[in-house]
Amino acid sequence: MSKQIEFNETARRAMEAGVDKLADAVRITLGPRGRHVVLAKSWGGPTVTNDGVTIARDIDLEDPFENLGAQLVKSVATK
Repeated sequence: MSKQIEFNETARRAMEAGVDKLADAVRITLGPRGRHVVLAKSWGGPTVTNDGVTIARDIDLEDPFENLGAQLVKSVATK
């Protein structure tokens, strides 16, 4: 597979969209009124959780540049 290359504003916006998608999924679980999230997996049944770390670990986005932004947030959060 050939490598995809993005520059400037296009790359920044795509990575920002990935960060926002991850943050939106985790954000609703925070606080005393935090809600649960259902995680669908390719094997087994769905998982209901309100643990932000579990949700973040399970997120993989289809767009490679959005996924790059989400992976960066995950790596920073786990250190």
